[in-house]
Amino acid sequence: MTTRNIQLLSDTLAKAKAENRAALIAYLPAGFPTVDGGIAAIKAAFDGGADVVEVGLPHSDPVLDGPVIQTADDIALRGGVKIADVMRTVREAHEATGKPVLVMTYWNPIDRYGIERFTEELAEAGGAGCILPDLPVQESAVWREHADKHGLATVFVVAPSSKDERLATITAAGSGFVYAASLMGVTGTRESVGESAADLVRRTRATSELPVCVGLGVSNATQAREVAAFADGVIVGSAFVKRILDADGDEAAGLTAVRELAAELAEGVRRVS
Repeated sequence: MTTRNIQLLSDTLAKAKAENRAALIAYLPAGFPTVDGGIAAIKAAFDGGADVVEVGLPHSDPVLDGPVIQTADDIALRGGVKIADVMRTVREAHEATGKPVLVMTYWNPIDRYGIERFTEELAEAGGAGCILPDLPVQESAVWREHADKHGLATVFVVAPSSKDERLATITAAGSGFVYAASLMGVTGTRESVGESAADLVRRTRATSELPVCVGLGVSNATQAREVAAFADGVIVGSAFVKRILDADGDEAAGLTAVRELAAELAEGVRRVS
């Protein structure tokens, strides 16, 4: 199996850096509002200017996700979304755009599905890797072995509470990039992203050469610009999901709103020199 998947992710992040800007990473759940609608939403985010998209694997108990993403997950699960639909979402979004698509998932669904089966199918779908927010690094060896075999990135999440020694352990095990959670708590839009994020990025960079991308709380171009000043990538999820929810079933309006938000954020991540 080639390593083109993770290579595409690395090249995309390097290209953004070469352009003196942060990469824009969008998050959207698979199966929301429907499987086809979710694929269309991801394409709209890419059309608007997202560099990378994280496809959420909907979970019945998403402990790290705030109410907006929980609502979307609930809609997807009620619609009967399966892991096969997540793989189809990755495949169609990647094939249509040629851009890196990751899966963000809790560990339990992978464990039930089978690590070898999951990594093989994700690689075949053109996926660039996985973000695994609740997989402890010390329990990740088997996953990483299979991910490496299939050329997939393993992105771990660090938080402001992570001590320096712990950061070094996490970043040594990860690949692709490091997901820096800007604050303690769940996902959602916030008034301010805060100084703890800048400090976390600085401490994480001291342990690794991997790009550090910041998520949790970024919802508009102003916040994207604030984070882009110190991070390699800006991750936005709830704000995209909210645009689709606000469209209230009007798919065309939802897609337009996603495209417009991506364009605003893409402008925001371009650093003012």
